[in-house]
Amino acid sequence: MTDSLRPQGHNRAPLPPAQQPADGVPSPRSPQNRKAQGNARAASSGGARQRDAFFDNAKYLAIVLVAIGHAWEPIKGGSRTLETLYTVVYTFHMPAFIIISGFFSRSFDASPSRMKRLITGVAVPYIVFETAYPLFKRWIDDDPGMDVSILDPWYLTWFLCALFIWRLTTPLWKVVRWPLPIALGLAMMATVTPEIGDDLDLQRVLQFLPYFVLGLIMKPEHFHMVRTRTTRLLSVPIGVVTLLVAYWAVPRMNTAWFYHRDAAQELQAPWWTGPVMVLAMFGCSLLLTACFFAWVPRRHMWFTTLGAGTLYGYLLHGFVVKAGDYQGWFEADWLHRPEGVAFVSVLAAVGVTLLCTAPVRRVFRFAMEPKMEWAFKRDAAELARARERREGATAREKVDA
Repeated sequence: MTDSLRPQGHNRAPLPPAQQPADGVPSPRSPQNRKAQGNARAASSGGARQRDAFFDNAKYLAIVLVAIGHAWEPIKGGSRTLETLYTVVYTFHMPAFIIISGFFSRSFDASPSRMKRLITGVAVPYIVFETAYPLFKRWIDDDPGMDVSILDPWYLTWFLCALFIWRLTTPLWKVVRWPLPIALGLAMMATVTPEIGDDLDLQRVLQFLPYFVLGLIMKPEHFHMVRTRTTRLLSVPIGVVTLLVAYWAVPRMNTAWFYHRDAAQELQAPWWTGPVMVLAMFGCSLLLTACFFAWVPRRHMWFTTLGAGTLYGYLLHGFVVKAGDYQGWFEADWLHRPEGVAFVSVLAAVGVTLLCTAPVRRVFRFAMEPKMEWAFKRDAAELARARERREGATAREKVDA
């Protein structure tokens, strides 16, 4: 293998491509893509790949719903109406976000460059925020006994832990014959296994796994199927029926099922309800997620660029919500009335929007997207490609001379 990288006069073996093209996408070197490349270079300086506005819009709207749901927690109290809205939102907001995360993890192949990005973009932020949240609670809640534990995700950090594990297993899901049924089977088994415990929040990792795997096996045309006028029209009666069913179920059902963090036995339910709830909630979540995607704008909107910063909004808004909870900001009686709920909802939406903006991302990039070049070896193929480019440039200069 190493011999192929050694110079052989002018007959050097071609280097592997820097990145494998996605399924169904023509190779950058294929004849059918040369014209598209030329058009792309003419349309944008540097030839940067254009982002799909639909996915950025979906990520932004999903993260707004996440922030609103967290802001509702301290004020929902005994309100059946707010509990109904809370339950409906929790049915699909994280599944939608996880499906998109799985869809954009399809190219993960455990190569050195992808592993480096996984460490700097997921593992390092997890360690930073898993340390920061308990320290924040010690200070703001005057709780010096709050432990810092890397193995026990606290509050929002479970998603980073789960994403790290899911992405590491991506090559496995690409080779098995029935990835989604296997993932559903693992989720069902987790709900009857309370012995899993809280380490790395494995209950959530396994119970949310089917949504990630579904995203992995989806293709762009699957998203186009739900982005139709018919789906949007159907989503209206589906939404009404969902609200009515949720209103009926609120006093009869444990809301903790929607967190996917406990086994059936831990919720004081018969063991067999765990697998049943996995399948039932998977079906309900997919239905509502399809309705949500149907209403996501496909064109560029004022908030589209914020979709690139949703992880910032996700991890940072928790400090504001927890500070308000610890300091008693949500205890005012008027906040528990309809006008108060509306005020909190708008405030949460505006707050998480600001946290997704470019200035905030620049300030916190050191923790969320650290370069860390000092921590990694340079990939041999990358070094060889750089050497080949330098030698090619030198050769062209000699010819021009």
